[in-house]
Amino acid sequence: MVDLFLNRVLVENNSDQDELNTEREIIGILENRILMLFFASADCERCQKFVPVLNSFFKKLKDPAYIEYPKLLALIYISLDQSVQQQEKILKELNKRTLFLAFEDQYREELQVMFKVKDIPAVVVLRPDGSVLSQNAVQDIYRLGTDCFRNWQESAELVERTFMFNEEFDDPNLRSATDPVRRLKYKTEDDKRKTRWWKIWPGSAGGFFLLKGSFSSPLSLQACLV
Repeated sequence: MVDLFLNRVLVENNSDQDELNTEREIIGILENRILMLFFASADCERCQKFVPVLNSFFKKLKDPAYIEYPKLLALIYISLDQSVQQQEKILKELNKRTLFLAFEDQYREELQVMFKVKDIPAVVVLRPDGSVLSQNAVQDIYRLGTDCFRNWQESAELVERTFMFNEEFDDPNLRSATDPVRRLKYKTEDDKRKTRWWKIWPGSAGGFFLLKGSFSSPLSLQACLV
């Protein structure tokens, strides 16, 4: 998916309209993310009605004021406007974290053809590998709200960096192949303070046994053995 925009210039929808034009910047903002390509035009009444819905959807998944861990999601506005003024009208309404292609960039039309967009508004959803996850997610966003992102995430087999793997994957009683992902746990400060300790203790008849566990210190390990 990142390859779609390498050697292109993406613009941030902030007051300075900062340009992302290096490979490192493009990879940094798009890699390992589900990507929404929003095709619309200011002269389309349905597009204008959908923009507030899309903004609310995106904000609830990305804004730290709404969610502790922003989702691995990116939104790019692909303008089908007839003028710069029309494009600016839509951009003023879109979330400031939205990216877009400059009006003079003809790649906008190429993307429209590439993804066979005929009706607008359209939200083409791409997996991190660039394959199409949804040809047009507008109705899903209207109907399901942020719940549809969970479906995208599972379909894309995307595991967020905020999770940690643990012994759940060793459980032989897993309900399904995706069960471990659902049962992943957040890493807490207590987890970070803990260190896994391994200790060989003398056993009977000159043998040894190996003790495995998670303890905050060697003293707590010793206390468990007394």
